[in-house]
Amino acid sequence: MDETLAPTPDRTLQGLSGLAFSKGHGTGNDFVLVADPSGTWPIAPEQVVELCDRHRGIGGDGLIRAVPSRYLPEGRELQAVHPDAEWFMDYRNGDGSLSEMCGNGVRVFVHFLIAEGLVRLDAGDALTIGTRGGVKTVVRTDNGYAVDMGPWEFIFPGEATARAMDSLVTADGLEVPRPALSVSMGNPHTVVALAELSELEATQLFKAPHVDPKPANGTNVEFVVPSEPLVHDGVGTVTMRVHERGVGETQSCGTGACAAAVAIRHWAGQGAPDAWNVNVPGGVVGVKFFPGPEGHEHVELSGPAVIVASGTLS
Repeated sequence: MDETLAPTPDRTLQGLSGLAFSKGHGTGNDFVLVADPSGTWPIAPEQVVELCDRHRGIGGDGLIRAVPSRYLPEGRELQAVHPDAEWFMDYRNGDGSLSEMCGNGVRVFVHFLIAEGLVRLDAGDALTIGTRGGVKTVVRTDNGYAVDMGPWEFIFPGEATARAMDSLVTADGLEVPRPALSVSMGNPHTVVALAELSELEATQLFKAPHVDPKPANGTNVEFVVPSEPLVHDGVGTVTMRVHERGVGETQSCGTGACAAAVAIRHWAGQGAPDAWNVNVPGGVVGVKFFPGPEGHEHVELSGPAVIVASGTLS
């Protein structure tokens, strides 16, 4: 065979030979998952890129390593305050970069822990886990999981309060820059409201939208269309697409759905509901607002989690 056409061995993944993995998703937001109960399988960013490649790897929006909190500096710091946070969600985006949090990923992570026999969680029971976005409490429900995502906050609070917007977003498919609101859910989001579903469909997310000013560590960008009517039977409904930082467009983004509900509820003003359904390309997630223990409003994200395959790296 012509040497110029001969396949070259994949050196990047050779060190992971024999590693067991699973593939899972939450409303289409998909992940490669590996269990590392002994803390002996640190996965390098370039290995994450190879594993998440949809043509040459397993394919996923990111990689989640389930590792005991005691094996990571961030985990030990959290466990000092929350001793019950035994497991840590070590999450990287598909480009290998670290991410603080992933709302869909949290649900899939807990479902994976249960499937691997690492924890037991009956319907109605709660599990505390560590993430780089802080400790999260996950409750198993009859049809999925509900996660206390913690408090939300505006990234540029003065601007948001004064003008109900704090930045401009430019994206292919939109004729002019659109005003936006930047929300932190432990990770950064910039939310743009659009008037029609046709505008949402026309928005092209092959490359990252331009955000001005951009939050310090970059941002995920959500494009959201409120339903008409916005509220039905006390529940608000919106439809969303998202470009995730370090990934591209995804079928769903849990923290993005929370940020979208925060922004639309803020713009709707007094009397806006505390319960929301967020339609994403991969399905529907629920968002609820409730008073937090420290006086800050918290956000709950609920939705399904699915493990679709398991295997071993060769």
